[in-house]
Amino acid sequence: MKSKLDLKFIVGLAVGAALMAVLALFVAGLDDDGEKPGTTAGNEKTGTGGAPGAAPEITERGGGDDGDGGGGAPSGEPFTLSVPSGPGKVACPSPTKTVGDAKELHQALGSAQPGDVIKMNVGTYEGKFVAQASGTAAKPIFLCGDQGAVLDGGGVKKGYAFHLNQANHWRLVGFTVRNSQKGVMADTSNGSIIQGLTVHEIGDEAIHLRNFSTGNTVQYNKIYNTGLRREKFGEGVYLGTAESNWEQFSGGKVDKSDRNVVRGNVIRATAEAIDIKEGTTGGRIIGNVFDGSKTGGSKHNDSWIDVKGNGYVIEGNKGVGTPMDGFQTHEIVDGWGTGNTFRNNSIDLAGGRGVGINDTAGGNRIACDNEVKGGRLTKKDTCS
Repeated sequence: MKSKLDLKFIVGLAVGAALMAVLALFVAGLDDDGEKPGTTAGNEKTGTGGAPGAAPEITERGGGDDGDGGGGAPSGEPFTLSVPSGPGKVACPSPTKTVGDAKELHQALGSAQPGDVIKMNVGTYEGKFVAQASGTAAKPIFLCGDQGAVLDGGGVKKGYAFHLNQANHWRLVGFTVRNSQKGVMADTSNGSIIQGLTVHEIGDEAIHLRNFSTGNTVQYNKIYNTGLRREKFGEGVYLGTAESNWEQFSGGKVDKSDRNVVRGNVIRATAEAIDIKEGTTGGRIIGNVFDGSKTGGSKHNDSWIDVKGNGYVIEGNKGVGTPMDGFQTHEIVDGWGTGNTFRNNSIDLAGGRGVGINDTAGGNRIACDNEVKGGRLTKKDTCS
């Protein structure tokens, strides 16, 4: 009898160990938001997730994260391309508040009112900063500084360096954002402008507009050294939410982060320079410059722009170097990834194995004024 009990005990231990191993494999397979990644071709069904607009910030889980968030700004490869000039720039008015350290910045953000102009003096502001007050169209709230005013998130493993959390009509102008899992996150922010920032040394994506963030402009920023935590999530600018995350992060509704403009940015990212998610409509991607030399955080990151939304105009962009194509479209949800227009783009594939514009979704207009070097315009070389 004793030997049978011992045998049952040993078998029980073995079964328990096996269950623990299966659980560990399951957890390792979760994406950033603790949900299983999508199973469709590419990473199109897998979102980068995070906090919904009405909720406190969620710190995503990452492989090998010891939970301390790291410390000190990493030293990545510099990026020397110049940001183009162009229309639509806003100027910072005379400051109504001036801050010189992280505590003062937290206080200024917490007490912000329409029409406030917060100026950051040169220095390093370490921490994670949140704006929850809203300006108005007539009286936006400005946060201004030059490149020597640095928001440092304290580590690339978790958190947002700056979070527009249900905060409308902000103007973020001129400063540096670095050393955070995500650089600038906008949740349910409308009518805001993110301009002239230098965003680098970022764990995942640099700038993300999601959860019904509509009518915003992301312009004349320099973005590089993304994907330091997870290369495959290292997008430069990310619009909307992946369909696989709608249930968790937008109440099961389509994330209609619509009519956003991405203009005149210079981007070198490990994933797509600009990722346009299904469910978003009517944006403009104009006059950006892409360096694809670091793109390829996974086998599915193989173009500068991935268009899964509808009714976008992709115009006057320039790119060089790509693992595969210049631009791609995908239909992740029925009826999406179509009705977009590509015109007057300059595409240098520079070793890419694909085409300039790979319209896998169909129903998009590819104008004949797109120029391609080192390859073909499309698989069928059709334009109109």
